[in-house]
Amino acid sequence: MSTIDSSNKPRLPRDERRALLLSAALEVFTAAGYHSAAMDEIADRANVSKPVLYQHFPSKLELYLAVLDLHIDSLVFEIQRAIASTPDNANRVHATVDAYFAFIEKEGEAFRLLFESDMSVEPSVRERLNRMTYDCAAAASAVISIDTGLPKEASMLLGVGMIGYAQVTARHWLDRDSALTREQAVELVNNLMWRGISGFPRN
Repeated sequence: MSTIDSSNKPRLPRDERRALLLSAALEVFTAAGYHSAAMDEIADRANVSKPVLYQHFPSKLELYLAVLDLHIDSLVFEIQRAIASTPDNANRVHATVDAYFAFIEKEGEAFRLLFESDMSVEPSVRERLNRMTYDCAAAASAVISIDTGLPKEASMLLGVGMIGYAQVTARHWLDRDSALTREQAVELVNNLMWRGISGFPRN
């Protein structure tokens, strides 16, 4: 049950409050960029006082990293789940591509924050983005290594290539304001990617 503060306004549980703040921060960071975003604006968007915002996140950078972590974990989970969803490799590739485009369709603002951020040169941000690519590619490379017998580094290179291809084409689709439907885009990207990776003989 929610507690009541001295002004008789319901106080949200901490986890709900944090989620609200992260959602508001995503909107502001995406619209203004990190450097132009103001903590005052984020607090106003979340309908909380600035001291409440700082209770949860002591600095703007910590808030930004928390937003990144939330959406990186979400994307990595969806990619890992797609790769593990079927033993059929053609279906794996399709599911992986579709996972990227589904993420964009649902969370376009988060995707822009991950891949078009004005903070990508910040070491703590770059480390997280590199980890995201690595974790997604590692899931793909494990299957490639088992199926082809290629050594670890070769399989990882192919995994990074597949993930990078999905990321770049998904970003293009988003920038074009979805001139193609998601289904059309996924089929085009899937066909090109599968024709490439299926050329490697199975072990």
